[in-house]
Order: sequence, then C-alpha cells, then structure tokens
Amino acid sequence: MATALHNLSDYDAGAVPSTDGMRFGIVVSDWNGEVTGTLAEGARTTLSRLGVTDDRILLKRVPGSFELVFGAAQMAKSGLVDAVIAIGCVIRGDTPHFDYICQGTTQGLAHLNAVGDVPVVYGLLTCNSLEQALDRAGGRLGNKGDEAAVTAVRMVAFRQDIRR
Repeated sequence: MATALHNLSDYDAGAVPSTDGMRFGIVVSDWNGEVTGTLAEGARTTLSRLGVTDDRILLKRVPGSFELVFGAAQMAKSGLVDAVIAIGCVIRGDTPHFDYICQGTTQGLAHLNAVGDVPVVYGLLTCNSLEQALDRAGGRLGNKGDEAAVTAVRMVAFRQDIRR
C-alpha cells in the first residue's frame, strides 16, 4: 500500500504480540540526522509503548545509510538482540549516488534477512526531497520509525512461533 494511503504510525496495539523478554537493536545513520533522529525516536517510543524497557533497547549510530548493513550485521551477530531495526534516509540529488546507496543498502539488508537468524527491519527512507522525508518522519504521513518498531516485534514473534 502506498504511504500516501496509509499513516505509518497507525497500528492496532491489540494486534501486536507481547514484547515480554524481547530485545531490540536500532542502528541509525547519522546522515540526514534531522530525519533519522526523529525516526529513531519514533521506533524507541513505540517499543516503549509496547512494553519494551530501555535496558532491552540497544541504539548505535553509523555514519551513513550504506554503513547500516555492517552495523545491522554486527548487531545481529552480537547475540544481544532479537531483531535489528535499520534506520536511514537517502534523498535524491543530482548524481547517481542516490541509486548506488539505495540499491547497495537495500540488497545488503535483504541479504542479512535471507541468511541470518535475526530479523533485520528495513527502515530506510528513499525520498526525492527533504519534504518527502519529513512527511515520513513524524510529519503528515506519520513516522516510519513507529512502523519499523511494530514490524520488529511481529518478526520476533514470528521467529519464536516458527521455532515452537
């Protein structure tokens, strides 16, 4: 569903599994920090609202979105978290750099999900303008960080359920 048709912050708290004992990592790109900081705060606040205490949330920063892959991989390998939320923001510029960063980061995070044992949630905004990014970082379309946090909880519950 297109974001324009769905607020990123809307979720039915009753439909979200219990977070009892779950631990979450959030790896955040410093690039476009005005946007990524708001996304990270949205994820952290949503996890808190769902019952995750601060001592079960590990937040680490990396320089840019491309480095999210390494950060997420290291966090997943650490054994300290049950899911990783990767948060970044790439805004289209005048060169193909946007395409390379978006493609590399997307493929890297997808690879971690395909071969890893810890879910990695895709919280990368790929926008044509700063306005589009701000709309998705607590603006008129909600906060992608909220959506990523709920997705992380659901994926941990999925992993737990499939292993039973």
